[in-house]
Amino acid sequence: MKKVQILDSAEIQQKTTRIAYQIVEDNYDESELVLIGIKPNGFEYAQQLKKEIEAIDSIKVTLVELSLNKQKPLEEEIKLELGKKSLDNKTVIIVDDVANTGKTLYYALKPVMEFSPKKVQAAVLVDRQHKLFPVSPDFVGLSLSTTMQEHIRVEFGTKGKNSAYLT
Repeated sequence: MKKVQILDSAEIQQKTTRIAYQIVEDNYDESELVLIGIKPNGFEYAQQLKKEIEAIDSIKVTLVELSLNKQKPLEEEIKLELGKKSLDNKTVIIVDDVANTGKTLYYALKPVMEFSPKKVQAAVLVDRQHKLFPVSPDFVGLSLSTTMQEHIRVEFGTKGKNSAYLT
């Protein structure tokens, strides 16, 4: 199968910085943001977004991991690693690397809605625009129309060597 690079490290960095600015601008009156990264790549991307947001603004950014089975989300428990933290009255941003049908973002909302968040938003590096669920990201690095047979894979490497591929 042919692998075509659609984003290199510099482009991912540029898009991440832009998304971070959009998040800060959209939440300028907040004292804290909670970034929930969907493991594995969404959490990696949330870590990068956290770093960028903190470089832009003094807002407190809390990072949380969310684990779910992306293919069959109801077959395994959806785990939100909060510890003793609460999401009540907080602005929550769910982060993933790629949004395909909206299914992962939809199911990621389940544990969040056990609280009373002030606002819930979503951020993704790449949005494929094949929505089958009524969830769309608020912050998008790259919107890309693809066929259903094509796949996007984001690779987060060491020392900022990141890339995104279309296969």
